[in-house]
Amino acid sequence: MHRWSELFIPTLREAPADAEVASHKFLVRAGYIRQLAAGLYSYLFLGNRSFNKIMGIVREEMDKIGQEFYLPALHPRELWEASGRWELMGDNLFRLKDRKGADLCLGMTHEEVMTDIASKELRSYKQLPQIWYQIQSKFRDEPRPRSGLLRVRQFIMKDSYSFDIDAAGLDVSYKKHYETYRRILDRCGLKYMVVEADSGAMGGKESHEFMVRTPAGEDLIVSCESCDYAANMEKAASKLAGVEDLTLEGGGEPLEVHTPGMKTIEDVARFLGVSPKNKIKTLAYMAEEKEAKTGKTKLRAVVVLIRGDHQLNEAKFAAAVGGKQTRPMQEDEIKQLFRSPAGFLGPIGIEWAADMKDGALPLLLVDKALEGRKNLISGANKEDYHLKNVTPGHNFRPTAYADLRAVAAGEGCPNCGEPLRIDTAVEIGHIFKLGYRYSESMGARVLDRNGKEVTLIMGCYGIGIERILTAAVEQSNDENGFWLPPSIAPFEIVVCPVNVKDETLLKAAVDIATRLEADGFDVLLDDRDERPGVKFKDADLVGIPFRVTVGKKVTEGTVEVVQRSTRQIQDASIAAITDYFKVLRPAR
Repeated sequence: MHRWSELFIPTLREAPADAEVASHKFLVRAGYIRQLAAGLYSYLFLGNRSFNKIMGIVREEMDKIGQEFYLPALHPRELWEASGRWELMGDNLFRLKDRKGADLCLGMTHEEVMTDIASKELRSYKQLPQIWYQIQSKFRDEPRPRSGLLRVRQFIMKDSYSFDIDAAGLDVSYKKHYETYRRILDRCGLKYMVVEADSGAMGGKESHEFMVRTPAGEDLIVSCESCDYAANMEKAASKLAGVEDLTLEGGGEPLEVHTPGMKTIEDVARFLGVSPKNKIKTLAYMAEEKEAKTGKTKLRAVVVLIRGDHQLNEAKFAAAVGGKQTRPMQEDEIKQLFRSPAGFLGPIGIEWAADMKDGALPLLLVDKALEGRKNLISGANKEDYHLKNVTPGHNFRPTAYADLRAVAAGEGCPNCGEPLRIDTAVEIGHIFKLGYRYSESMGARVLDRNGKEVTLIMGCYGIGIERILTAAVEQSNDENGFWLPPSIAPFEIVVCPVNVKDETLLKAAVDIATRLEADGFDVLLDDRDERPGVKFKDADLVGIPFRVTVGKKVTEGTVEVVQRSTRQIQDASIAAITDYFKVLRPAR
């Protein structure tokens, strides 16, 4: 039996001065964690019990679809160079040298290691499909660790990888993970959303994130309360209300108008008496490209046009240019392409690439919200002048139309048309269809049924162990502490005799704790010689979902049961105490 008097549970009355979010404040105050250095935390007794319970749930569910591995955290440079990520990950990757001078890194994920095993061990379609997973520490040289366990430099992740012979097989593996993640998060008691996502540096196409709404979140999710549409901001789409185009002026050709000193969208719209919705915003970038013949890096102009009142979505833009590194144009580059200072830029008078494969000319990407619009206003590529009567597709030919804008709250849901909402959220899990990115570059191939060598198709699936706990705290806290779902709480029940010097009360408390423990409940007996108020405050603080108060009603054969989440107090029979909690225990 666990007795509080014998345990190390260093509760604090005050939160650390640098704690900003609820989970950071309460996990420190409750004695779950202690900071070692920026982004590095030690997990103490209560925290470790919760993490072990979470990992137990993850392991039980993953064992239904996959096989558990345990791989090195220290990786040779060659593996990451083979995948192309040694340079791509930049400063986020912890790098070091061994005593012989060989380059190594600490793994932030294990695509390379898993693919290396697959390339060496899998030979035939008969060995497929395979789903391999592990639960292990990962490392990321986070530039600004903050928010307690939400942004750290070392963290625990369950990462799994699927290997299939074809896309149909990957669909099956992906669906298995999708359903498994839902079971995991349901068992962990989280209120979560599944949203369409962007794959980012992981690569791949189809992708979903498992998100928990919280003010502490650093991600934005777009969702509809009238249907099941949900996506992160990088992927979200919306329906726009119709906009009335301006009337054609003059002879129909672009008409130059004097706009002295008017450089911003708002200034020009106000000066001309029009809405920003009738203006074109011109954004100029330079993209890094490698020349096919020489392999050298060169810079190429990429110009983006969006509606005047819209904002560019950086992730969508990155996808549109194929993930190439981009930066804003410098003043001299702007003048070289547009022959104009910034503030008066527009698409007319420049020869644009006919398609994305045309490597000689600058690219012009136009947001789809401008497709079909007429008589817009753009910069004239001349200081203090703009153009009226500008129609995309007529006065200039875009290289490509693409969805490039950021969705705004209140715009129409792409499925049902109802207004969308935008919330901050924490990402708990992320699943990707990687495709052939790693297997192709690292030579993971097998023989198919016809004896032909084919490249394996892969999926990648991650879930954050610490983030499950932090999200649970963020969802369920008040001014006195927090409460966890019984499945992931360090203890389900704390038994508190109000006076341990009263032998009758202590004996009853020990008997209750013993019987509950014998029936499979995780029980903590608070046998400290403290005032009842101190015990109750600690019980409220440390996340245990139920408190059994053993007091004067013992003489009547009853105790009080306090449910932490609601503060509801009920009398329960001591004789039937295990039956009382069995009714409350959620079914698996």
